Amino acid sequence: MKIRVLYEDNIKNGHKNYTTIEIPDGDYSVMLDIDYEQRLAEAKPEKKAEVKRCETLQEIFDLMNANEYNHWRRYHRHLGNPKTPYRKDDQAEDETDVMDTFADNSQEIERSNQYEYEDVCKWIRKVLGKKEDWADMFIAVRIDGMSIREYASSIGADENNITQKLKRATKKLEQEYKNRQI
Repeated sequence: MKIRVLYEDNIKNGHKNYTTIEIPDGDYSVMLDIDYEQRLAEAKPEKKAEVKRCETLQEIFDLMNANEYNHWRRYHRHLGNPKTPYRKDDQAEDETDVMDTFADNSQEIERSNQYEYEDVCKWIRKVLGKKEDWADMFIAVRIDGMSIREYASSIGADENNITQKLKRATKKLEQEYKNRQI
């Protein structure tokens, strides 16, 4: 028996995308009875006579799908046509400001970028090993974007010397990266 289930994550712009589940054939009377008893208990006293027992599992899931979709629709129905589409700096913020409804995951992105940066720096330091000044130089110039002239003047070294060390460090890192890929 195949049953179609609707999850809230599968509702895209008001369109239902069902997930089909294959259930082995068997006796579902216990599940049908439990569902009927639960819906009967949740119904208002004057509506108890209208509650009917489902005959198949698909009917149960159709009821759940309708409830899930209605819940999603109730929450999202007004987000499509905001009265004030965007807040302008020269206007006072009012209650219809829609910008507050958009998710702000900028801190998560910043943390993710910081973790990635730290991992790359750790790998560079590991590969270049004893040449710690090469690692610092490579990170400052190639990753942090400092110019060679700036870096050379900050440590009091010659620009040509820094350029040659950068070439050697880059070559060593490329070799290690290629070996890691194989």
